[in-house]
Amino acid sequence: MTDIAQFERTDGISTISLDDGKANVISPTMISAINRALDQAEADGTVVVLAGRRRIFSAGFDLEILGRLDDEAAGMLRGGFELAARILAFPAPVVIACTGHALAMGSFLLCAADYRVGADGDYKVGANEVAIGLPMPLPALTILQHRLSPALHTRSIALAEIFTPAAACSVGFLDHVVAPERVLDEARTVAERLATLDRKAYVATKNRMRGTTIEEIRVGIDADYPVRG
Repeated sequence: MTDIAQFERTDGISTISLDDGKANVISPTMISAINRALDQAEADGTVVVLAGRRRIFSAGFDLEILGRLDDEAAGMLRGGFELAARILAFPAPVVIACTGHALAMGSFLLCAADYRVGADGDYKVGANEVAIGLPMPLPALTILQHRLSPALHTRSIALAEIFTPAAACSVGFLDHVVAPERVLDEARTVAERLATLDRKAYVATKNRMRGTTIEEIRVGIDADYPVRG
């Protein structure tokens, strides 16, 4: 695996640690690296822990590429949402260790995982698209509405409100928070528990819960980012 998505398997749990040395942006390189790591975890049949670097999980898409408005940018957007759909449908539980800030596409990935453990502290969690002048993408809207508290959809999506990790638990971005130094260990503890679930029953139940959502996400991807040529 590449350095930006390090892969480690221990006791039936695959840990994918993201670290690009900066903001863990969701770039084409990062998307490919995560997918390769997920390929290995899927082949191994393991539960997955997806973790960020110190003080940040992900700040979202690579804005330098996004600003070009070219085929590479469209491919990055499509690839990012396809990654979220893959996590939603992954045939084993996926736990995220949200080690700090999680914004935009970073927050969408939180909403795709089965369980999210966050670092408590002065971190920002949320979908800030509208605040920076971007209409919410259709696949992102489906992902957020699938997971966030319905009573807070307007604040979280249309009004681009950003939350502390503790508040993000009430909204639906996170499940619980712990001290920053405990995030990865706590995520692995959750993963160990989820590894004891009957896998066939888990997969069947998740498909029943999320099948329609995943179909809607794929429709949204094709509508917003059609494949050319």
